[in-house]
Amino acid sequence: MSHWILAQSRWFGRATRRLAEDTRGVTMLEYGLIAALVAAVCVGAVTTLGTDLSDAFTSIASSL
Repeated sequence: MSHWILAQSRWFGRATRRLAEDTRGVTMLEYGLIAALVAAVCVGAVTTLGTDLSDAFTSIASSL
């Protein structure tokens, strides 16, 4: 029984080290954060542009 526990402990230790050294998830997280930042900037730009265009068309319509 103790041999089995020792083998499982070694396996768990190796699996934990492999998981700690794997950087693929970190890269995916970084890409996700970049995509979220780009989306936030796009939403802000479109909102501001839409408000400015609305004001411009309102001004044009009232002057006609």
